[in-house]
Amino acid sequence: MKISIIIPTLNEAENISELISYLLKNGNENLSELLVVDGGSNDGTCRIARDAGAKVIICPSKGRSCQMNEGVKNSTGEILYFVHADTIPPASFMNDIQEAIDEGFPMGCYRFKFDSNKMILRFNEYMTRFDKLYCRGGDQTLFVTREVFEDLNGYRHDYKIMEEYDFIVRARKKYNFKIIPKEVIVSARKYEKRSWFRVMLANSIAFQMFKYGASQDTLAKTYQRILGN
Repeated sequence: MKISIIIPTLNEAENISELISYLLKNGNENLSELLVVDGGSNDGTCRIARDAGAKVIICPSKGRSCQMNEGVKNSTGEILYFVHADTIPPASFMNDIQEAIDEGFPMGCYRFKFDSNKMILRFNEYMTRFDKLYCRGGDQTLFVTREVFEDLNGYRHDYKIMEEYDFIVRARKKYNFKIIPKEVIVSARKYEKRSWFRVMLANSIAFQMFKYGASQDTLAKTYQRILGN
C-alpha cells in the first residue's frame, strides 16, 4: 500500500528542510508523495520545502484541520501519515505503519520523546505509552487509511484546536487503534519558551473544556491566554 506523508506548516523554516530530507531518505518504494501544506508562512518555509524535495500546497484556509484536509485532497496514497514539522519519526516508520495495517489496525500513532534532557519532561513522555485519550496528541504523528479517513469525513473544518482529539474520538468508536511501541522525537521548544507548568496547565484546561463541549472560539482563546500568546 502506498503512503502519503502530509505535513501542515506555519513558519517552520527552521525545521522543515531537515524533516523532509529525513523522511525522503527513510521512505521506500511505497512512499507515494510528501506534501507540505502551508497556512500562510512568511519566513521562507514554502521555498525551503520545495528545495528539499516536497510538493508544496498553499491552503486557501488557515488552520491545521483545513491544511491536513487539503493535503488529503491532493494526495494519492492509500495510507495517510500526518507529521508535525517539529517531529522526527523513527527511521522505520514506513515498515512500522505497514505492519500495523497488516495486523488489523487501520490507524494509530507512536509514543514520543522530547529532544531535551530535562527530567520534568520525562513525565509527559512516559504517559504516551498509555491508551488514554488525554495521552494522545498530534505530536505523536498519526497514520490512517484513506478509507477510514473518508468514512469519518476527515478533520472538522471548524476546529481551531484539539482537531486530532476530535478525530480520534470519532474514529475509535468504529476502528481499532494502534500505539506503536517506539518513540518519535518531538521538539521541546514550547515548554522551553513558556515553562512546563504553563504548558501543562493550558493543555489540561483545554482538554477539560473540549471534553465538556466548549465552543472552539472559547477554547482557543482560553488556551492562548494561558500560554501568554
